[in-house]
Amino acid sequence: MKILMVCLGNICRSPLAEGIMRQLAQEKGLNWEIDSAGTGNWHVGHSPDHRAIREARRQGVDISGLAARQFETADFDRFDRIYVMDHNNHRDVLKKARSEADKAKVRHLLADDQDVPDPWFDDALFAPVYQLIYDACKDIADQEQ
Repeated sequence: MKILMVCLGNICRSPLAEGIMRQLAQEKGLNWEIDSAGTGNWHVGHSPDHRAIREARRQGVDISGLAARQFETADFDRFDRIYVMDHNNHRDVLKKARSEADKAKVRHLLADDQDVPDPWFDDALFAPVYQLIYDACKDIADQEQ
């Protein structure tokens, strides 16, 4: 399976989700391709936010080698599932959908279409956001195993 994680800038939430899901897939022996992207282009080519790198490292996940990129329409062709972090990401990704099949690939990462809070403006959010993302990714990996 090919999975894309999407947030706003691709430097906090979606790289955390990419790193977590990669690790879970590897641990479970799942042959999955995991990537991440942002709906905005402000950080293209940049590494994840240092606070995201630090929290991931604290949890045993290395995301330091990732680089931000922007979501593009071709991602609908490359990925089986596209998980978004919040309602704004959902709206922005769906704007690029060309068909109902494209739209069907897009899902909220959290159950009940809840938003993953953006920790960009609050250092204290990185640990709880990591845990939210981890729990959601674990549920996905467990369901697909």
